[in-house]
Amino acid sequence: MEEKSWIIEIAGIPFDATLCMMTILTCVIVFSIVYFCSRNLQMKPKGKQNVLEFIVDFVKGIVSDNIPKNEVNDYHLLGFTFFMFVLVSNLLGLVTKVVQFPEEISYWKSPTADPLVTLTLAFIAIILTHYYGLKKQGVKNYFVNSFMKPTAILLPIKIIEEFTNVLTLGLRLYGNIFAGEVLLTLIANLGASGPAKFILAVPLEVIWQTFSLFIGAVQAFIFVTLMMVYMSHKVEAEAEE
Repeated sequence: MEEKSWIIEIAGIPFDATLCMMTILTCVIVFSIVYFCSRNLQMKPKGKQNVLEFIVDFVKGIVSDNIPKNEVNDYHLLGFTFFMFVLVSNLLGLVTKVVQFPEEISYWKSPTADPLVTLTLAFIAIILTHYYGLKKQGVKNYFVNSFMKPTAILLPIKIIEEFTNVLTLGLRLYGNIFAGEVLLTLIANLGASGPAKFILAVPLEVIWQTFSLFIGAVQAFIFVTLMMVYMSHKVEAEAEE
């Protein structure tokens, strides 16, 4: 039977309760990590402060590779927020799995294993690139630099490209995380089918979970990198004149 999410209805409108709970949990975890690691900051960092500063510097490196050095601080917090949310979302499904049988209703999964979440994140990211571009250049200059250069003939292609950016950014993340969770489930089902298979499944599960940790981190890196690439296309156009 196909695995399903826990669906509830409020005022006749269906909501994916599993997805809502896991998204809220992700936000709580991200806030808790940042709050815990930023208490009692010291000039000479150690322990938990080192962890936070490593992530902050890592994301700052991603931003500085794509955005002019004097503007990095304008987008650093944005990149850090997206990176932490996507990273935690990717890894949540590796912690455990809660499924109600025989309906096979899932109560725990990575939010990014659902296309609705990843496409929403991608949509927000692209909208923000337009917002910052408009904020920096103004409506006229932004439209000309983003859609009418190097030639006005490219306008239809440039518009289509904005939609394809959302799809590629969102579906790339979804496909990698969803595929990883499916394989983990298949290995777990293999282990549950018999003692001999359980012995085989345990090392496979450990190996794939370790690999999934790596993939989750890489996908968070790729998401923020592409977001900043798109951002640079919108905010750097003025400097090209």
